[in-house]
Amino acid sequence: MLSALSSGALAEIAGELDDLSDVYEAIDRAVVENPPFVIRDGGILKDGYSPEVDELRYVMQNGKDWIRTAEAAEREKTGISKLKIGYNRVFGYYIETPRSAASQVPESYVRKQTLSDKERYITDELKNMEATILGADDRVKSLEYDLFVELRNAVDQESARIRASAQALARLDVFLSLADCAAQNSYVCPTVDASDVIDIKNGRHPVVERFVEDSYFVPNDALLDTADRRLLLITGPNMAGKSTYMRQTALIILMAQIGSFVPAASARIGVCDRLFTRVGASDDLASGQSTFMLEMKEVAYILSNATKQSFIVYDEIGRGTSTYDGMSIARAVAEYTAGKKLGARTMFATHYHELTAMEGEIKGVVNCNVAAKKRGEDVTFLRKIVPGPADDSYGIEVARLAGVPAEITKRARTILDELEGKDKEKRGMTPGRTTEKKSPASAEPVSLSFADAAADEIKEALRKTDINTLTPIEALNLIYEWKKML
Repeated sequence: MLSALSSGALAEIAGELDDLSDVYEAIDRAVVENPPFVIRDGGILKDGYSPEVDELRYVMQNGKDWIRTAEAAEREKTGISKLKIGYNRVFGYYIETPRSAASQVPESYVRKQTLSDKERYITDELKNMEATILGADDRVKSLEYDLFVELRNAVDQESARIRASAQALARLDVFLSLADCAAQNSYVCPTVDASDVIDIKNGRHPVVERFVEDSYFVPNDALLDTADRRLLLITGPNMAGKSTYMRQTALIILMAQIGSFVPAASARIGVCDRLFTRVGASDDLASGQSTFMLEMKEVAYILSNATKQSFIVYDEIGRGTSTYDGMSIARAVAEYTAGKKLGARTMFATHYHELTAMEGEIKGVVNCNVAAKKRGEDVTFLRKIVPGPADDSYGIEVARLAGVPAEITKRARTILDELEGKDKEKRGMTPGRTTEKKSPASAEPVSLSFADAAADEIKEALRKTDINTLTPIEALNLIYEWKKML
């Protein structure tokens, strides 16, 4: 099949493949389809492969018949009608005749025991038969093992041929797996070149899209180069899809450079010499390293080893320390990465909205965010990457979605308004964001009671719901959620 195809790589594989028919036939002729797990236990070889093995197996399986046949033959030879072949643990197998038939006993019989009315004899042929019957099991196991080792050594002589065919099949298996995946999941052939451009249209995460149930995976574009779009500064709320977007871009680059089709409508990939990621962290308590220390070590490694041809993913740099420390470090890392010393193509996700000011200050920095739709206190993540900075972090809304009681999220919003107001006053600005008039009591700690929290939250949600904009399915979902809360 391969030899009929035009692909150079597949034709090369076809030339390297050896059907190994002689090796196959040697094994097939000798070894049973389901051999025992332990090769020294016998039962490895097929019937007909070794006459000696077949004879020993016959003896093991038909020992009694063999004795009866020998007994009949001795009776016919001697003419003693009452001749018998017996066995005991002292003498083993013996020939027994009546004493009255002593004159008919051949000279080759050796007397072994005399009884009152019987004589017992042994012969060389009988002792050989005894050795064969009693030792058949051990002998057949040993013989089978020796013949198997002989076959194994013969196959080993062809190991170079077997290895070459196995390697060719392994390469074919990779191509086939990538092709199956591409065909089943609507991947496209990327353009891979020596430019500095990464241009992905409607890119998708190859793993996440396979596990998204009851919803549509939202594809996104990605455009980077080493000139005007060196660093994409991505803002937006938690759970909105920033990490998925960055990881899918890195995976598409990796897939394209190993020769795979990619999950996108189209893709142009300027070759990246290395992929660097600073995503997630956990404390290494055993060695005394905190999350922040590990994060900084990874950042240091990236900055020391990346080149202008690299692709870098930074996810939430600086969040393991105080706000101003973290923001300062994040900005410095972003500036260096986008600057002339490095200038690598980079995706940088952050919750520090102050960093979005870099777009107008540093060449190559471009703001984008994950769109979210807010209706009252409800927020819907649209999963779409759009130009510009995020207008809010939606942290309190995410907390509410996670099930934090309404009294706590309301109090959090009040505190947030106060903090933002104080921050603007420090900068000589008029506080612009207030959602409710603060009473003197609002500064006091809230005494939380959860008895009617669900009912209050449903009342508040119902009061803010605009019935005219609800679709029937949205209305059903609201009723379902409220019922569950009650």
